Amino acid sequence: MPKMNLSHFEATLLFALFCSAVLGVVSKTTDKERLRYGLRSFAYFAGTVFGLGWLMYLGHR
Repeated sequence: MPKMNLSHFEATLLFALFCSAVLGVVSKTTDKERLRYGLRSFAYFAGTVFGLGWLMYLGHR
């Protein structure tokens, strides 16, 4: 099996994708609501990653 070499950023976005998919599937009843909630939660995860990344960058300057 080939080995995957992911950066920390890629691994975090992959985690966000999987978590958003699970949250969308288990928390809503219709397919439209599931898709919208999954996309929204992924956007929240990704926004948090970018925001915290910038805070860490500015904090270490």
